[in-house]
Amino acid sequence: MNAATPISQAEAGGAIVNGLSVDVEDWFQVGAFEGVIERDDWGSLTDRVDRNVRQILDMFDAAEAKATFFALGWVAQRHGGLMREIVLRGHELASHGWDHGRVFRMDRETFAADISRARQVLEDAAGVRVTGYRAPSFSIDQRTPWAFEVLAEQGYAYSSSVAPVAHDHYGWAEAPRFAFRPLAGSPLLEIPVTTAMFAGKRLAAGGGGFFRVIPYGFSRWAIRQVNCREGRPAIFYFHPWEIDPGQPRVAGAPLRSRLRHYTNLDRMAGKLRQLVREFAWGRMDLLAASEAARIDGEAAA
Repeated sequence: MNAATPISQAEAGGAIVNGLSVDVEDWFQVGAFEGVIERDDWGSLTDRVDRNVRQILDMFDAAEAKATFFALGWVAQRHGGLMREIVLRGHELASHGWDHGRVFRMDRETFAADISRARQVLEDAAGVRVTGYRAPSFSIDQRTPWAFEVLAEQGYAYSSSVAPVAHDHYGWAEAPRFAFRPLAGSPLLEIPVTTAMFAGKRLAAGGGGFFRVIPYGFSRWAIRQVNCREGRPAIFYFHPWEIDPGQPRVAGAPLRSRLRHYTNLDRMAGKLRQLVREFAWGRMDLLAASEAARIDGEAAA
């Protein structure tokens, strides 16, 4: 694969190109159900990730949108053809770690082994170099400063692993809202998921459950704020299981988890189609190249 080349606004018809991303994991691999579904049981559960990702690929093709697919190594090991299809359709394949383990529950050595194993499987499956990483559940935060060092040591170009908000499951409220270099003297870039500002407070506005549950108008307002008022690209993400209202229901999960996971699954695909047509979208590696050039230019000025 050639080195990432930044996309200019001119190439996007004058619009700011936002980062579109899909966290490739199946319905049984989410953090909400980790207390009731054992990893050892994953292989015996109904696999729906292949069909869901292919529907997303068709949706993106129809809108002429490109994206980055942050895939679990566990999924890539079982769906090599899907990984190749993602790349053949012009999207970036990046790492989501091996099996959705949260970084703040690992030590440095365990994390290094996790991302190395996942990357090898992804690259073998698709025949491309993997240079991007997203931590499961945005789990790089103030507790894990060493995680960026490990990513840099393994040659990753960028991470999109920080949610700069306060949240009961994740979040690093003090982190910068936009792309930054987390390590002095290293080219590694961190590109946080999008937040919007309202009454002096940061609001999560980068997709996932927030996008699914809250009316579409909020996301439109938030992305326009980031693009037009702040002049920056938005970073949006979602999961393949979020467009799948027919997925199995998990018994025994906490009520809060079930509400978060199942609310508006039947509406998600329609909202996504509107989103990908209304704004300009591109791959995260190309956005990372553009952001790195911007940061370097500002430093040299």
